[in-house]
Amino acid sequence: MHSGNETTVTEFIFTGFSVIPGLEYLFFSAFLIFYVITILGNASIIFAYSLCSDLHTPMYFYLTNFSFLEICYVSITFPKLLSDLLTERKSISFFGCAVQMYCFSLIAGLECCILAAMAYDRYNAICQPLLYQTIMNRKVCVQLLAGAWFISAANSLLNTILTFMLPFCNNIINHFFCDIPPLLKLACRINLINEVALVTIGGFILVGSCVCIVLSYMRLIATILGIHSTSGKRKAFSTCSSHLTAVTIYYGSGIFMYLRPKPNYEMDQDKRIALMYTTIAPLLNPFIYTLRNGDFNVAFRKIIQHMFFGKL
Repeated sequence: MHSGNETTVTEFIFTGFSVIPGLEYLFFSAFLIFYVITILGNASIIFAYSLCSDLHTPMYFYLTNFSFLEICYVSITFPKLLSDLLTERKSISFFGCAVQMYCFSLIAGLECCILAAMAYDRYNAICQPLLYQTIMNRKVCVQLLAGAWFISAANSLLNTILTFMLPFCNNIINHFFCDIPPLLKLACRINLINEVALVTIGGFILVGSCVCIVLSYMRLIATILGIHSTSGKRKAFSTCSSHLTAVTIYYGSGIFMYLRPKPNYEMDQDKRIALMYTTIAPLLNPFIYTLRNGDFNVAFRKIIQHMFFGKL
């Protein structure tokens, strides 16, 4: 928390990343390549789902929505980051910062909820295979997704309003995008309600969805261990490994970032952690879910055959 006189803030200035003079274009090129690969990789999952009816299952329904969110995720932060690498003054308007924070918080909450829904889907597929089609029907999938949008939108709106109602003592954000922890650092004083909202409401989504995932996997692993066939165990584990990898990357960095006591915030370190879930996780998502996925390999082959031979 800062001490000092309150000031009227009309814009914020990002410190961004410390780049050795002369290497700005190298960093720009690297981040641009990451951005393009992320967009194309996640778009390919959406493309395959829309064209191949074999992928129209609850698992791939959620994965397609997750890939769409990953595209939105990087598009919220990357264009501004890329432009800031080539400009000396890294500024954003007060309103623009609020919009960026709202959108980022919204997508982050949605991804938590969808990862939990995917864990619930895998639990039903392995633990209750005979009832799977009944439990995870299209209506249920859409309702779970709609609920995720409602919860995330409400959480994001509340945190954005509470954050930007605070009095700010300066406008230098030691980060590369508008997020709650670096903005709270600028506040002359932080109301108890902000602390409670960040920990309880944000924690409800982050920790609540994480608990759902852990409980689902506890039941799931117990069921898999009860399978007598070694090949059956291997096949069951393979259907969950991709999701578990994505969960580890996303939740590991997210929990470390947002659920620490405020005195432990070190923004230079947090910028590197933020890269994990704003850059690395969206970049790896298409590779995690497709490289060893037989369904996607078959789908891509069918799409290629359709493109060149007119058959799908």
